[in-house]
Amino acid sequence: MTTARGNPRPRTPHDAWAELVAGNNRFVDGASDHPHQSIQLREELATGQTPFATVFGCSDSRVAAEIIFDQGLGDVFVVRTAGTVIDPGVLGSLEFGVEVLGTPLIVVLSHTSCGAIRATLEAVATRQLPGGFLRDVVERIAPSYLLAGSTAEPTPGEVGRAHLRHVVSLLAERSRAIRYAVERGDLAIVGAEYGLAGGAVEIVTVIGDLGVPAGPPGTA
Repeated sequence: MTTARGNPRPRTPHDAWAELVAGNNRFVDGASDHPHQSIQLREELATGQTPFATVFGCSDSRVAAEIIFDQGLGDVFVVRTAGTVIDPGVLGSLEFGVEVLGTPLIVVLSHTSCGAIRATLEAVATRQLPGGFLRDVVERIAPSYLLAGSTAEPTPGEVGRAHLRHVVSLLAERSRAIRYAVERGDLAIVGAEYGLAGGAVEIVTVIGDLGVPAGPPGTA
């Protein structure tokens, strides 16, 4: 398969990120190509998949990776949980993307105005954990409140970015397969934040050799 603009599929972390950035730029500009959605391709993909990137994002209905990166069927391998919290199933899914599917890039995708982050801040403020399994989500985000730590009462944005950095670091710490792929230079992990209003994705942190600096959005 080729990319949305007919180029060869990305095989390096840099090229994979560049393809996602190009798609996000089209999405922001309202000029999405909506690639790889034909009946013919759907039938071809029934026998296998070769995605060029793995995206671990939040379950929020406003943050669909295929849409905001302007990708289609077979382009990205996507894992989603509320608040991008990690459990063994998530790690196994991400290892599948790296080891079995051979994707050279993992993007951990957070976003502004995250409900899971707000729920965590509310639990900290009231000293009351929510019931059910939502409690598990909050408990996994809560350490990021301490990691934000630049102010006595960090903002949701500060906690969200601290959580993003924490999740990216945990992937390399807890998964031997992911860590070794990064050390070999076969994989990079990008922590990026999506702005709900503007639609742009901004790099916050990187592990591995991506070939671009963390911080400013829209370049690769």
